[in-house]
Amino acid sequence: MIEESGKRRRTMAEKRQLFMEMRAQNFDVIRLSTYRTACKLRFVQKRCNLHLVDIWNMIEAFRDNGLNTLDHNTEINVSRLETIISSIYYQLNKRLPSTHQISVEQSISLLLNFMIAAYDRLVTPLVVFKLIFFYEGHGKLTVFSVKAMLATMCGGKILDKLRYIFSQISDSNGLMIFTKFDQFLKEVLKLPTAVFEGPSFGYTEHSVRTCFPQQKKIMLNMFLDTLMADPPPQCLVWLPLLHRLAHVENVFHPVECSYCRCESMMGFRYRCQQCHNYQLCQNCFWRGHANGPHSNQHQMKEHSSWKSPAKKLSHAISKSLGCVPSREPPRPIFPEQPEKPLDLAHIVPPRPLTNMNDTMVTHMSSGAPTPTKRPEILPSRQLARGHCFKERELQYNLDTASRLADEHALIAAYVNRLQSGTRVLDSPSRLDEEHRLIARYAARLAAEAGSAPRPPTDLGFNFDANKQQRQLIAELENKNREILQEIQRLRLEHEQASQPTPEKAQQNPTLLAELRLLRQRKDELEQRMSALQESRRELMVQLEGLMKLLKAQAAGSAHSSPTHGASRPMPMPVRSTSAGSTPTHVPQDSLAGVGGDVQEAFTQGARRNLRNDLLVAADSITNTMSSLVKELHS
Repeated sequence: MIEESGKRRRTMAEKRQLFMEMRAQNFDVIRLSTYRTACKLRFVQKRCNLHLVDIWNMIEAFRDNGLNTLDHNTEINVSRLETIISSIYYQLNKRLPSTHQISVEQSISLLLNFMIAAYDRLVTPLVVFKLIFFYEGHGKLTVFSVKAMLATMCGGKILDKLRYIFSQISDSNGLMIFTKFDQFLKEVLKLPTAVFEGPSFGYTEHSVRTCFPQQKKIMLNMFLDTLMADPPPQCLVWLPLLHRLAHVENVFHPVECSYCRCESMMGFRYRCQQCHNYQLCQNCFWRGHANGPHSNQHQMKEHSSWKSPAKKLSHAISKSLGCVPSREPPRPIFPEQPEKPLDLAHIVPPRPLTNMNDTMVTHMSSGAPTPTKRPEILPSRQLARGHCFKERELQYNLDTASRLADEHALIAAYVNRLQSGTRVLDSPSRLDEEHRLIARYAARLAAEAGSAPRPPTDLGFNFDANKQQRQLIAELENKNREILQEIQRLRLEHEQASQPTPEKAQQNPTLLAELRLLRQRKDELEQRMSALQESRRELMVQLEGLMKLLKAQAAGSAHSSPTHGASRPMPMPVRSTSAGSTPTHVPQDSLAGVGGDVQEAFTQGARRNLRNDLLVAADSITNTMSSLVKELHS
């Protein structure tokens, strides 16, 4: 009895541990609900180590646990949910280095209890904080609830997350289904409710219409434009802010806060648009601190990075000279029609759920692959089959050829990965794992080719079809053997290349010579830049002196004009090719006291205009700076 009571107390303590730690962070002092919600969810994300799992790892975990084969409304009990979460964290620890391992058991406990509190249908938003301590594991969640929560709370880019979410709420033609989007909002808005922000971001019946006011066809690009707009829909305004928080956590601003007088800032920086040089750190702005002439009603601009004055000046000069490239679009434009995916369901079966320590199939590349190559987000193929006998046979042949082509396309992708010379191998164990996977594909290909079922056909047509099949299979097997031999050769080359030795650096003097030339060229450009800057300063000093002299000459000529102005012919204006004005000549006989070089440049025989020469000198400086900036950018 005592042991059972102690166990119950430990279970209750585990369930309220995450919420107690979140309350200790004192997020409730943040006056803006959007920032308050994003900070709380970011704390939950980091405390549960979900920021270490990107969306692609999460999709692999869904498929690995068979969620891609289940209907969205299928209920999942707590034990099945714990199995899914366990597989996520065990695979995460396999990817992390030994010095950065996480506590798997603690992460499983924290995330499991948070998901139960957020998504259990038996827990209402008003009493969630009380019932979380007495939950006994009898509630159930749906497949869509688990996918929506984990896809939203995991790490990765918001663009990739929204693309995956759209694949779950759209049909095979790429059109969004409004009822499924409404279901997504119901599930995802339980996250703010779980951290006690339901009054600000709870679900309402009009949430869908606030996102898409007009009833029309919503494709992927329109869906991304709406949810990634600035500002986003009101009910989801915390979602992009959650990703911006993760992006600026370690951004350093060497600027003093105008309220707390902190010498530097971390995270966001806020600059008042009305008060001169008034800047606040994120803690002071979130809490509503203000002093001096500044008020909380003033418009503030949020900065997620810092640029030095020199960098700002360089950017302004480059922009004025037209050296800044045009901005790329904020996100790529995707085709309206969904692409035909690689169907791998018949090649690699899901791993048994009982053994969670088996090696999970890793990503084909270190970057994020295209979602069309992920079986979780792919629409099911629907191929029309005719009632005619020959049409069935033709369809069977097409399916077989497509399946074999998909398998060899996958193997070819691995070959391309090994052929990339710039990529360093992750580890020998991971490489062996991939080659074992390829060998398994090849064995399965041979087995399926030998025992392929034959469709019911008449003898003549069936004989021709099977003959074509055997020829196709023989060709593909030959290609498969060639690919495996190429893989083996590339593997040996990579193993030799992945072992850096001092002799290698000495055996390649060409690279060392090129490196020295590049460094020498860089030093020359820096010296030339410094010389041009110094020359520019000297020219500006000379120009300033000449301008003062020009003003003095104008004043002197005004006094002497009654005596000799009538005897001199009026000079005609000379148009400058570099400026848009037509300045007139100034008398050239009053240059006494000016340096010899300047006097020689402005003699009567030269017939040159002083102001015109100033403009030519300014043009020369501008052209020199422009050529230098272009050379530095090249």
